[in-house]
Amino acid sequence: MTTNDDIDQDSMADDWAAAMQEQAAVDAIDVSRVPLDELHVESEKNIHNPDLDVILDIPVSISMEVGRTSITIRNLLQLNQGSVIELDRLAGEPLDVLVNGTLIAHGEVVVVNEKFGIRMTDVISPSERIKKLR
Repeated sequence: MTTNDDIDQDSMADDWAAAMQEQAAVDAIDVSRVPLDELHVESEKNIHNPDLDVILDIPVSISMEVGRTSITIRNLLQLNQGSVIELDRLAGEPLDVLVNGTLIAHGEVVVVNEKFGIRMTDVISPSERIKKLR
């Protein structure tokens, strides 16, 4: 008499045998080896001439910051329509342009075709952006 345990063990043995045959077939394939110096040359090419097409379609978030302030939760809950919040900037100071939360430029508000925009007045250099990341 055959039990379910015997069937399960036979099935498992068949699965293992098939997996071992598959692994043997993979091991039999002749893999061509690339000399180490060729890999080094490829990596140097990518460092000196990166292919920027790879990252051009990555979405980023751009935001403009007028200013900041800190208030207590009590004061936050008391805010309603018409409330005024004092910010840490003076009127007329440039706005911060942030990309994914990182400052990249300063700018001023402009209106074009009845829509708000921002004109970049000062772009932070890449070296200064890297310094701020550290």
